[in-house]
Amino acid sequence: MENEPGALSRVAGLFSARGYNIESLTVAPTEDPSLSRMTVVTTGSDDVIEQITKQLNKLVDVVKVVDLSDGDHIERELMLVKVRASGKDREEMKRMADIFRGRIIDVSDHTYTIELTGTGAKLDSFLQAIDRTLILETVRTGASGIGRGDRVLKL
Repeated sequence: MENEPGALSRVAGLFSARGYNIESLTVAPTEDPSLSRMTVVTTGSDDVIEQITKQLNKLVDVVKVVDLSDGDHIERELMLVKVRASGKDREEMKRMADIFRGRIIDVSDHTYTIELTGTGAKLDSFLQAIDRTLILETVRTGASGIGRGDRVLKL
């Protein structure tokens, strides 16, 4: 989409006006500073997704719409999770971070902040694997994706 003020608002408004839910949304400039890449995660039947795609293509700021799930792609999400880490829980949190290939990026006397990247399912699995009472705060970016191999988004 064009990297212009209000473009994000128009996309969000399209979803809102039609009662569609955005599960996650990421947007940032691309290698071309005049364009931004927006990744929208939503759910619906094939007909609903087709309707969303048609409506997005009608927006002036939208240059191209691609459904990454139509082919091989890589998807990643970033999560920061602050956990209680004192006493016996301290070593257990370190072990769990290692198992899920996370990194402890902040340490205090009573907490760890763990950074994890991967698919949404991996991040969900981490949260399910640890004691929920130890979670103090969770922040997630939402998914970003790119086609695999030679599959490139070109205009």
